[in-house]
Amino acid sequence: MDIVLRALFAFVFITFLLRIVGRRELSSMSPTDLILLIVLGDLIQNGVTQSDYSLTGVVLAASTIGLCAVATSFVVYKSKRASDIIEGTPIIIVQDGKPIEENLKSERLNLDDVMGEARSQQIERLEEVRWAVLEPNGKISFIKNG
Repeated sequence: MDIVLRALFAFVFITFLLRIVGRRELSSMSPTDLILLIVLGDLIQNGVTQSDYSLTGVVLAASTIGLCAVATSFVVYKSKRASDIIEGTPIIIVQDGKPIEENLKSERLNLDDVMGEARSQQIERLEEVRWAVLEPNGKISFIKNG
């Protein structure tokens, strides 16, 4: 039972940590981010199983994490409020060609990031953009002026 509770705590903690890290960082992982996730996984594993290397311990921990993922997915599917809390909501970062500085700052984005993404979608200037929206998955969607 101890392993199940530790795995449950680890799942909640990792979900919380990933929300804090920010959606934009997760969409474009650097090598150091990947290393952090690998090391974090190993550290969490040690904390969950506590030197229990038995097959039962592995099955219990993996099953608990898997069930947590399925349960979270179900809750997000059924509840808009839970979806907003766990996955986040889209944020408008440019409106009518003007950056919304407060939103950019809260998401730790700068104008160079936005313009780089705009150029990748064949947009030369922000004046061409009605809205730029930072999606929950970290991608930026652009809606051009009509």
